[in-house]
Amino acid sequence: MTFAAPVETKSIRFRARSFVAFTLTPETPLSEWLESLDRWIGNSPGYFAGRPVVLNLNTLKPAVSQIEALVAELGLRGIRIYAIELDGNTVLEPSLPPVLIGAKEATAGLLMQADQKAAGRPEETGRAEEGRAEPGKRSEDRVPEAPATLMVKTPIRSGQSIFHAHGDVIVLGSVASGSEIVAAGSIHVYGTLRGRASAGVLGHSAARIFCRKNEAELLSVDGWYCTAEEMEPALRGKAVQAFLEKDTLRIAPFSQ
Repeated sequence: MTFAAPVETKSIRFRARSFVAFTLTPETPLSEWLESLDRWIGNSPGYFAGRPVVLNLNTLKPAVSQIEALVAELGLRGIRIYAIELDGNTVLEPSLPPVLIGAKEATAGLLMQADQKAAGRPEETGRAEEGRAEPGKRSEDRVPEAPATLMVKTPIRSGQSIFHAHGDVIVLGSVASGSEIVAAGSIHVYGTLRGRASAGVLGHSAARIFCRKNEAELLSVDGWYCTAEEMEPALRGKAVQAFLEKDTLRIAPFSQ
């Protein structure tokens, strides 16, 4: 006599996860846009390594036959496209990255909420999963937490990368050549800045970069950047601040 154990049916649970992805938005003429991209990569080698990149084609609007060639061009530059953002009902070949649906611009507040849920805070995660609001309080009445500041107390060595999506970054030491800091807010370096610094990367145009001694390879605020070769020689080795003024990146002496 044989005995058949009852089959236990287990449900499959699906959960949403949020990741920060960089977006590339090609423009016409495409050849000039690729040249600008090559200059960026030349000044910041390895910048896109290991980072998810979304290709926004809503501005370029290429034919389907051109998308594969563009993805291949970016692949030769070490840029791996994880998804494509494209309006309409465009159907792409299975060999291409999927079309992204419902993409939203990242903000520091949204990223903080995502991190809170990932950390498993009961007051945040539990209610979100069960679809309930906090008793006696509407969700729109909640007061968002202030963006956090990341303080780095040790020097940033060559090859290191600091990415902080919640606010400002303060570095008490120096930033070595070949390293980088990427922040949603402003960047403050109290030592020598020899690497790359990108502030306001989530659209915060009022962000600034401050450093006690400017030897930077690249300074960028809200996507507008200036390389070491483009900086005024008189600003090298000096205390400076970088900020946007009418869509122009300005680098000026900073008197403490």
